[in-house]
Amino acid sequence: MDVGAQMVKFEGGQQHAQSFKLLQKNNIPVCGHLGLQPQSVVKMGGYKVQGKDQSSAQKILEDAKALESWGVKTIVLECIPAELAKKVSASLAIPTIGIGAGIDCDGQVLVGYDMLGITQNPPKFVKNFLTNGSIKSATTDFIKAVKSSEFPTDLHSF
Repeated sequence: MDVGAQMVKFEGGQQHAQSFKLLQKNNIPVCGHLGLQPQSVVKMGGYKVQGKDQSSAQKILEDAKALESWGVKTIVLECIPAELAKKVSASLAIPTIGIGAGIDCDGQVLVGYDMLGITQNPPKFVKNFLTNGSIKSATTDFIKAVKSSEFPTDLHSF
């Protein structure tokens, strides 16, 4: 935090309880990250939708509630069924940020190079916003689409 960071993003849930609690104890704001966890994608068996069955969905919900109880400020929900994201979001007082998690999260995010159409085989949840060649316009269009609830659509959700 001393070098200008406002928050750290930490992937995982209850298996990292001690780490989350230590960060909270030291007044380090944390953004949790559940569902598909890019830094653990090899351990997770690749880029796959998470929380599709009852037990894994329940674990994501329980992890989200645990993270909130440990003082996490917001949670990224990545690549999970839209209905699960809706349930998780409704059960928390803190904001959720969706990426491939449907429209019912409190906010949305996309990876920049995905949003700009640079990725050769983008995931289903990606929309190319670079339609006129301007990165600034693409970013503005993404923001407008999220604020107007035009993105994500069912085409970009699981």
